Amino acid sequence: MAVGFSEETLKKFDRIVSRYPKREAAMLPVLYLAQEEFGYLTTEAIEYVAKLMGVAPARVQGVVTFYTMFYTKPIGRHHIQICRTLPCALRGAEKISAFLKKRLGIQTGETTADGKFTLSEVECLASCGTAPVVQINDAYYESLSEEKVEEILRSLK
Repeated sequence: MAVGFSEETLKKFDRIVSRYPKREAAMLPVLYLAQEEFGYLTTEAIEYVAKLMGVAPARVQGVVTFYTMFYTKPIGRHHIQICRTLPCALRGAEKISAFLKKRLGIQTGETTADGKFTLSEVECLASCGTAPVVQINDAYYESLSEEKVEEILRSLK
C-alpha cells in the first residue's frame, strides 16, 4: 500500500522544512506530521518520510525508535501516559499504574480490545510538584488518586 501526505499536509510539510537551514533538521516535526496523518509510523510511512527528507530510511527508523513519542503500531483513541520518575513514584504513581492496569484489563504497552485506551509509562512529564501525573493525549491530569482517575476514565468518550 502506497502512503503519501494529503495536499494539505504537504503544504504543512513545506512550511515546516522552510524554517530550517537543513531539511534533515526538521525530522522531528515532520515525523509528528506523518504520525498525525497516518496514525502511526509504518515501514512504508518511514520510507516515505525518508524520501521526502532526502535521507536513508535507516536514519528515519533510528529517530523513530529512539524517541518514545513515535508509534510504530496503532494506539488507542486515548493514550494514557503515566510518569514513572522518582517524584511521581514517591507520590503514588505505581498505585495509579496498578489501578489503571486492573481497571482497563491491560498491561503497560497494550491497548484495550475496543481500541479506546493504550497505557504507557513515560519519563518525566515535568509536573513534579503535582505528582502523580498522567498525560492523556494532549491533556495533563495532576495530583491523582484512584478516585480522580476513575472520574477521568468515565469522562472520556
